Amino acid sequence: MSAAEVDMARYRLGKALVVAIDGPSGSGKSSVSKETARRLHASYLDTGAMYRAVTWYCVNTGVDLADAAAVEQACKDVDLQISTNPDDEFVRIGSTDITDEIREPSISASVSAVATTLGARAELVRRQQQIIADSGRRIVAEGRDITTVVAPDAEVRLLLTASEEARLRRRGLQLGGTQSDADLHEQVLARDAKDSTVVNFSEAADGVFTVDSSDLDFEQTVEAVLAVVRHAAH
Repeated sequence: MSAAEVDMARYRLGKALVVAIDGPSGSGKSSVSKETARRLHASYLDTGAMYRAVTWYCVNTGVDLADAAAVEQACKDVDLQISTNPDDEFVRIGSTDITDEIREPSISASVSAVATTLGARAELVRRQQQIIADSGRRIVAEGRDITTVVAPDAEVRLLLTASEEARLRRRGLQLGGTQSDADLHEQVLARDAKDSTVVNFSEAADGVFTVDSSDLDFEQTVEAVLAVVRHAAH
């Protein structure tokens, strides 16, 4: 472990350190947030996985995604469990592990139906805020509207963004080159367009720092985020 990592692992020990990271699809939120949590010895919450899990639940139990009331009720009924350990990730519905299934393109194509249902969002935000509180408030939480709605009082609020070209390229690599250009456009740009009808994740709100990773590699992006943490939560 480097000196910088040791320093950050002990940074603000005994004090609250909620790092909220927002941003569009393909910006690197998940991988960067996870590594940031490791270096801070903090918990990690992928709020997007919760929306995906509810989508999976609706699809597999026959809930009509076009029925807002039914989707909202599904959010309230679902037995959703999500890990906050960055080194042992899992998402479960009841006893069923759906960690891999929620990343399937079919779920990606449908998740906006849950994300744009306001009642469903309200219920998942409630759950997310409870998870943050239960973590002892040393956590890196990432996802749409995390900086403005879920954790507006976080010690560090950051928008991680990148160019469209970079985001499409990264999502394509993440999926192992299995998707066509049209599929990638649907999963990244079209999904952002749908979700932006209910939440702004493309522009930093007041007090939110911005890291543009378009020309940064993974390590440089993590270091840039940690620099924001050091500056914002001194």
